[in-house]
Amino acid sequence: MAQVLEFKLPDLGEGLTEAEIVRWLVQVGDVVAVDQPVVEVETAKAMVEVPCPYGGVVTARFGEEGTELPVGAPLLTVAVGPQSSAGEPEGSGNVLVGYGTGAPPARRRRVRPTVPGRPAGGPADDGADGRVAPAVGRGPQRHNGTVATAVVAEPVRPEGPVPVISPLVRRLARENGLDLRELTGSGPDGLILRADVEYALRAAAQRPVAPAPAPAAPVTAPVASGGTRIPLKGIRGAVADKLSRSRHEIPDATCWVDADATELMRARAAMNAAGGAKISLIALLARICTAALARFPELNSTVDMAAREVVQLDEVHLGFAAQTERGLVVPVVRDAHARDAEALTAEFARLTEAARTGGLTPGELTGGTFTLNNYGVFGVDGSTPIINHPEAAMLGVGRIVPKPWVHEGELAVRQVVQLSLTFDHRVCDGGTAGGFLRYVADCVEQPAVLLRTL
Repeated sequence: MAQVLEFKLPDLGEGLTEAEIVRWLVQVGDVVAVDQPVVEVETAKAMVEVPCPYGGVVTARFGEEGTELPVGAPLLTVAVGPQSSAGEPEGSGNVLVGYGTGAPPARRRRVRPTVPGRPAGGPADDGADGRVAPAVGRGPQRHNGTVATAVVAEPVRPEGPVPVISPLVRRLARENGLDLRELTGSGPDGLILRADVEYALRAAAQRPVAPAPAPAAPVTAPVASGGTRIPLKGIRGAVADKLSRSRHEIPDATCWVDADATELMRARAAMNAAGGAKISLIALLARICTAALARFPELNSTVDMAAREVVQLDEVHLGFAAQTERGLVVPVVRDAHARDAEALTAEFARLTEAARTGGLTPGELTGGTFTLNNYGVFGVDGSTPIINHPEAAMLGVGRIVPKPWVHEGELAVRQVVQLSLTFDHRVCDGGTAGGFLRYVADCVEQPAVLLRTL
């Protein structure tokens, strides 16, 4: 006997609480296979395709394209075939993007009697620790003349190295204006539980409240009569939040220098003329950055203000700014310090293409330790980059153009580039930042300097 199962918008990881439906990949009445992508959604991190853990016939969709849904909201219902011998409907149980599709994890199931007037797919029960228990559909469902009790088992997230806060805990914090980034979790691997949120709310309620200032005379601001209002949501909203937080929290400073890139361009041309895979300019700049960070590790760090510590990081996960039709994104090259120029070129190309098509996963957009921003592709010479919070520095590279330059005592036309470094003044002083930038400039002017670190 068929069952109608409700599939909800899963937790997409990285603390994301909602997603916008961009494109439905199935219609009502379509037959879907287990783990087949059924909808394309856009989060604050990236565009992702969401696979359905059940195989069967789509009986309903919830939400039109362009609708923003919270995690845990119904996405669609699927009429599945007969149960397996163990009494479980067929399905992978893996609906978290990026976790693959292996064997289904263990799931608790229960069936409740029909309650008149209560819609199917209601909110899930909440355990004492703030985790979400399986949601159970209520009442009989009808499909092709067959009546079956709808049992909705919300898949348990697979175990992974990074605990993901439950939607219920995030909602409780959001409704009470509490920033989860300020909390320390008491659960496994530092997972923030409901008890942690409730404790923080009680502590906040016990703090003395300063008297409110006397109300000022009302000021009426002029309201524009025209114009177009564009919501700050999705990637654009995430960028706005991150840049605002960076400028609010980080005491940044910028230094810059002009460098003669003629020899770097010649070295790249010689490398590509020697055969093999072509080496990109950004790959060479990335190789220079990792060598500079090995000499000046203060700039590959983050600041833990709660502990009042600067945390110097062992690996270099290099972010790079990429402009797409959906806005600015910063993909991350993992372990950039361990890659040569050819491997860096391939990874930059892969991530750039994924950024262009919207195929970057949340994991490929987070975890950077230093960012390289090549804004020279826009035809500009210089900039004062905003640090990609919570990193400590960003190197900006302008366009490389012919300019008059004194070379070996003679005025000559050389390929000149402006390099700018914005750094968190809490992690180092100007001497360290200047030393880093000068080393980068020396490698650009004399690529042979890099041979000392190979």
